[in-house]
Amino acid sequence: MTAATFQHLDIPTLAEWLDGDAPLTLVDIRDPASFAAGHIPGCRHLDNDSVPALLAEAPREIPLVVVCYHGHSSQQAAAWLAGQGFTDVYSLDGGFTDWQHRLPERVEA
Repeated sequence: MTAATFQHLDIPTLAEWLDGDAPLTLVDIRDPASFAAGHIPGCRHLDNDSVPALLAEAPREIPLVVVCYHGHSSQQAAAWLAGQGFTDVYSLDGGFTDWQHRLPERVEA
């Protein structure tokens, strides 16, 4: 049995996907106050309380992108979500901090 895996995703690629209206699930695992202060448009906040809803609602066959502060803790979350049956899971390299730095006009509060 092989371990469920995830892939790394860079910011320009995610921006292209969003511009092209590619079907994907985008989740942000930062704390609620940070998420409320700013997040990538179309992102849903994911924490221990909202995981069951995500597992029940999100299609397993479309890309799932996990965002955190700097792209570190999202890797663990992405690996865990891959283990829950999501087949195309990504961790955003650089996280929200890098997204906000590169694309400040694409931050929603």
